[in-house]
Amino acid sequence: MPTGELRPPSHLSAPPPHPTGPATPTAAAAASDDEDCLWAQIKAEARRDAEAEPALASYLYSTILSHSSLKRSLAFHLGNKLCSSTLLSTLLYDLFLNTFSSDASLCAAAVADLRAARVRDPACVSFSHCLLNYKGFLACQAHRVAHKLWMQSRRPLALALQSRVSDVFAVDIHPAARIGKGVLFDHATGVVVGETAVIGNNVSILHHVTLGGTGKASGDRHPKIGDGVLIGAGATILGNVSIGEGAKVGAGSVVLIDVPPRTTAVGNPARLVGGKETPSKHEECPGESMDHTSFISGWSDYII
Repeated sequence: MPTGELRPPSHLSAPPPHPTGPATPTAAAAASDDEDCLWAQIKAEARRDAEAEPALASYLYSTILSHSSLKRSLAFHLGNKLCSSTLLSTLLYDLFLNTFSSDASLCAAAVADLRAARVRDPACVSFSHCLLNYKGFLACQAHRVAHKLWMQSRRPLALALQSRVSDVFAVDIHPAARIGKGVLFDHATGVVVGETAVIGNNVSILHHVTLGGTGKASGDRHPKIGDGVLIGAGATILGNVSIGEGAKVGAGSVVLIDVPPRTTAVGNPARLVGGKETPSKHEECPGESMDHTSFISGWSDYII
């Protein structure tokens, strides 16, 4: 963790995967402690930046320093980002805040996503920078609310929110898609995630990635991305295929069949590094290490 940042309590260093059910009292208290710790860090960063750059003081006050919690700041910021002349920021603020307040797992996921961006992206200079400026992070949090609305059968509103996210952030995630936590959408422009797609925990996805259907199937027709997967820029994964836990999909690859856990798929059409019968396997979690190219050193076919 970068110097000077507040550390979460030790029992929070490895959050449990897939917050799909109600948290136990102990888990809820731990998540609340983590959120409070991170929020204190974000406010400290905002105060520092306001002092260093007075031109941003009013902006930082209205988006961060005037709010008592992360959920209120995030609801305010998303409301202002996604509003339009007919979809008012006050309505969206109430919608986001009520949804975040009614489901603690949404805030826990936002905290995990903030930490993921800060740790994995060397360009992320602070948590407050991610909260305010990372459209992949903001699109993902708006999607979490849209997904909650979808599951409550408030589908017209969920789809309207999806449309605004697509318009504003150039990220198109169907509200029915399921996304874990600790997820990084790096750069995020052009990301498309289909209706029945599933993305696990601690996954990193770069810009112009498509998790789509084949165009001829109905029902469950989109990819299932396991925990710890890394998907490089411009990769396309089509159909109800499984990308195994800890797998890596190279930039620009087109994947049409399952990719086994801990393997690397590259090319168009994608092939496993090391061959189909005995593919090379890695031990690290690429979704966290962000290692895109180490496989090349052992890949004799790579020639320029």
